[in-house]
Amino acid sequence: MRLLLLFIAIPLIEIALFIRVGSFLGLWPTLLIVVLTAILGTYLVKKQGLQVLGQVQRSFNELRDPTEALAHGAMILFSGALLLTPGFFTDAVGFLLLVPAFRVAAFQFLRKRIKVSGFTATRRDPAQGQAASRTVIDGKYVDLDEQTAPRDGPSGWTRH
Repeated sequence: MRLLLLFIAIPLIEIALFIRVGSFLGLWPTLLIVVLTAILGTYLVKKQGLQVLGQVQRSFNELRDPTEALAHGAMILFSGALLLTPGFFTDAVGFLLLVPAFRVAAFQFLRKRIKVSGFTATRRDPAQGQAASRTVIDGKYVDLDEQTAPRDGPSGWTRH
């Protein structure tokens, strides 16, 4: 029911804002503002999206939890969709989602309401002598070259 109300309310708000701003500024300045916000929004979304992509990659490389960086990326993506949608209300919400402090607050708000579970194993790091908490994938392997290669001939997939 809430989603239905949003789909009804947002276009009504946009129409009302277009009428108000258009009657105050005129048709062409109003349309120019809409086009300029879409161009500026696209630039900012690209710039911040690349920064967040770098944060996600660093999180994976350092074996840290990438949840917050992924959430920021999702909010930036949603911001881009809002900024490309013509309208003053959607542009305001889209630009608000591009403010890092607002995204952090939104992430904390959502984190309290959404439960995500994952698997983390704790193991001893012999070099450090302390427990390290990381996601561990345990497995076994067999070196096929040592088992299948003839002792006196060349190794490889085919035998002559």
